[in-house]
Amino acid sequence: MSQRHLPGIGARRSHYGLVMLSRWLGGLAAAAVALVACVLVILDVTDAGLRRWWDAHALTTATVTGLLVLMITVLLVDQVVRLRQGNSRARAVAIQVAILMTQANTASQAVSQVLAGSGGRDMAYDEFRAYTMMLLAVAPVLIDDRTSRKFLEQAQHLDGDMALALSVLATAPGQEKFPATRLDDAVQALKSASTPLLQNLSPEMRSAVRGDDPT
Repeated sequence: MSQRHLPGIGARRSHYGLVMLSRWLGGLAAAAVALVACVLVILDVTDAGLRRWWDAHALTTATVTGLLVLMITVLLVDQVVRLRQGNSRARAVAIQVAILMTQANTASQAVSQVLAGSGGRDMAYDEFRAYTMMLLAVAPVLIDDRTSRKFLEQAQHLDGDMALALSVLATAPGQEKFPATRLDDAVQALKSASTPLLQNLSPEMRSAVRGDDPT
C-alpha cells in the first residue's frame, strides 16, 4: 500500500503546509509588534524631541499605545491557543498510534506463528484484515505531520510484508520461503517510528503498546 493510493493526500499535505505557514506568520507578527513597541519605548527615553511630540499629542499617544497593547495581547493569545491545540492533537495522534500498534503486534504475531507452523491461518487472516482496516482509518490523521507520516509509511510496509507472507502461505502451503526475520524487522522499524508519537502517553502505556518486556 503506497501513499499515492490514499485519498486526498495531496490536499492534506497542502493543508498541513498552510497551517505551518499560518503559525510561522503569527509568531513573526507577534515578534514584529513587540519590536516596534520596544523601539518606541527606547526612542521615548532617549529622544527629548519625540517625547515632547508625544506629550503634545495626547490622543494620538493614547491611541497608538492602546493599539500596540491590543495587538500584542491578541497575537500572544493566538499563539497560546495554537500551542494548546497542537498539544491536544499530539495526544489524539498518540492514542490512534497506540491502537494501531496494539493491532500491529497482534497481527504480526499471528502471522509469525503461522510461518513457524504453530498458528491458525484463519486467525492470522482475520488479524491482518483488522490491521489493514485500522491502517486505512487512521491514515488521514497521520498524514498531516512529518513524524506521524514516517510512522504511517512504516505501518504500510508492515502491512505489505504481512500481505506477502500470507500470499506465500496461500500459494505454497507447506513450502513457505518467506523469511520470518523480515517480518520482525518491519515490526521493530514500526516500534522505532512510533516512539516520538507516544511521548504523550504514560511510560506504562507506552511499554504495553510497544509490547516491551516490563522487566
